[in-house]
Amino acid sequence: MYLMRIGPAGAERPVVRIDKYTYVDVSDEVTDYDENFFAGGLDALRQLVATRVGDGAVQTFAGERVGAPIARPHQILCIGLNYSDHAAESGQDVPAEPILFTKSPNTLVGPDDDIRTPRGATKLDWEVELGIVIGRRTSYLDSETDAAAAIAGYVVVNDVSERSFQLERSGQWAKGKSAETFNPAGPWLVTPDEIPDVLHLGMWLDVNGQRRQTGSTSTMIFSPHFIVHYLSQFLVLEPGDLINTGTPPGVGMGMRPQVWLQAGDVVELGIDGLGAQRQTVIAPR
Repeated sequence: MYLMRIGPAGAERPVVRIDKYTYVDVSDEVTDYDENFFAGGLDALRQLVATRVGDGAVQTFAGERVGAPIARPHQILCIGLNYSDHAAESGQDVPAEPILFTKSPNTLVGPDDDIRTPRGATKLDWEVELGIVIGRRTSYLDSETDAAAAIAGYVVVNDVSERSFQLERSGQWAKGKSAETFNPAGPWLVTPDEIPDVLHLGMWLDVNGQRRQTGSTSTMIFSPHFIVHYLSQFLVLEPGDLINTGTPPGVGMGMRPQVWLQAGDVVELGIDGLGAQRQTVIAPR
C-alpha cells in the first residue's frame, strides 16, 4: 500500500494512493496515520481499501497539497555516515557502529513544502535519505528478522542540515538538524511488501536542475533491519517513529569548493519506488 495525507497543513486527511491519478479516502475510518493507527496494524486498512476499490469508491487527485505521509512522530532518529561513499567524501572512517542523533519531530513537513532558512544560517545543505517508519512498540528485538516485522514502511526524506550550527557550535548535531521545515517527508509511506529489495533502490537529488547526489541503498553500511534491531537495544521505538538512515555522497559540504543552498534555490529528490519531492528554499522569518 501507499499511504498518503493530503490537504492543508494541519488539516491533512489520510488516504491510500491507488495509482498516479487516483486514491481511496479512508478519513472516515482512520483518524490519522499516527501512533494509534500504526499500533493497530495495517490489516484492517488493507481490507477497507480492497472493499472500497471493489465498490468503485475511488477518487481522482485534484491538485491537493500533499502532506508528510505520517503525523508528527514521537521521535525522529537519524543515522550519520551510513553510506561508505559518503563517509569517504567526508574524510571520515567508516563507523564501527551506527552514529545516532535526534531531530526535532516538529521539523516534519510535506514533500513539496518550502524549506525555510533559519536565522543566522550560512551553510544550508541537502541530504536525500531513506526513512523507516516503525509499525509497533519495539525494544530489545532478538534478531533482524524481528526488526523487519516491526517496520510499517519506507519514505523519502530530505534531511536538511545547517552545517555551521551542526559543526561549529560546540559540535551538537541536533542544533544543525532541528530548524523548522528541516525534514520534508513523502509523498507516500510505502509498505515493505511493495518493495522487492530495499537494499537496491536508486537515490538522486538535484539543485536548480543540476544533479548533486546519485546513489543507491546498496552502499549502506548498516541495513534498515540492522538499524532497527540495533536501536531497539538502547531505546524504545514507538509506532509511527521515523528513522532517517543516512545519505549517499554529493552533499554540499562534501563538494570542493563547498556549495550551500540559498533563498530561491529549488531542490528535487527521489528514491526508486518511493516517489519524488520538490522544495523551494525561502528566506528567514
